[in-house]
Amino acid sequence: MDQGYIYTPKSQTFTIEIPTGTTSKEKYFIWHIQGGLGKNIAGTSLVKSIKQKHPDRKLIMVTSWPEVYLNNTDVDRIYQLGQSPYFYQDYIEGKDVIISKHEPYHQTAHITKKKHLIHNWCDLMDLEYTGQTPIVVPNYPQSMLVGLWNKPKPIMVIQTCGGPMEGQKYSYSWTRDIPIEVAQEIVKKYSQQYHIIQITRPDGYFIDGVERLDQKMSNMELFSLLVVAKKRVLIDSSLQHAAAALNLKSTVLWIGTSPKVFGYKLHTNIEAKLPQTANQLIGSYTFDYQFENNIHECPYMNINDIFNTDLILSSI
Repeated sequence: MDQGYIYTPKSQTFTIEIPTGTTSKEKYFIWHIQGGLGKNIAGTSLVKSIKQKHPDRKLIMVTSWPEVYLNNTDVDRIYQLGQSPYFYQDYIEGKDVIISKHEPYHQTAHITKKKHLIHNWCDLMDLEYTGQTPIVVPNYPQSMLVGLWNKPKPIMVIQTCGGPMEGQKYSYSWTRDIPIEVAQEIVKKYSQQYHIIQITRPDGYFIDGVERLDQKMSNMELFSLLVVAKKRVLIDSSLQHAAAALNLKSTVLWIGTSPKVFGYKLHTNIEAKLPQTANQLIGSYTFDYQFENNIHECPYMNINDIFNTDLILSSI
């Protein structure tokens, strides 16, 4: 076979064969993941599956969130996306390498909500899907971060807002944030029994009776808060993936996304009521809802159209 590149359209996986006469003996599997923190935490679920399928290869991660792959003994090297000097020469040129650089969000089964994100990744990399769940491995000093959260009462975490820390035009994003009325009812019911910590963006809405956490922290600091909390009310954002990775059952509220695609059976997943749409979805293309600054697309007319608040309160 000629030296060169073999491209398999189905899996979008590239295999480069060792040129004749090379002295390289190491084999590599390079997995490139870009996107948000939650997506990268979900990706940790397949690290072991990759190593089991390719035990003779070193796993090289190129990712936008390296921290979640640290301390994982199945990962040999981790590179920050965009910070990989000499990468081609070190891992690709003249090497026996498999490169997986694809976007599961663009696959039919994801867009049509027929398969979980992790299942789609398995299909793309020819891995068996067994319901894998994320894994995050804190080291010794990171495990001590729980000491940051000593409070006089048991802790309840409520993540009211998600998404980027900056650039969100409105304080409330209807596609993923907890409606303020629902958040306030949760606080009203549990504030006497629990010390409630609200996780939100700096420009997220305010609720009464909580400790507000809206500044940037390390991922492990935030994850340690999940560990010490007795109750967790989350949304489809990075923390529900982290809670699954740490085996921490939580109540997760879903509006513009689906637990079938991004959720985990461990959690109590509560989906918003099915909306009655007219012609609002003018900006939707391959996904039903756009996520940022799209209040004109909201198909709900009032809070009672979105959630049954009593159902949420009884699930916590």
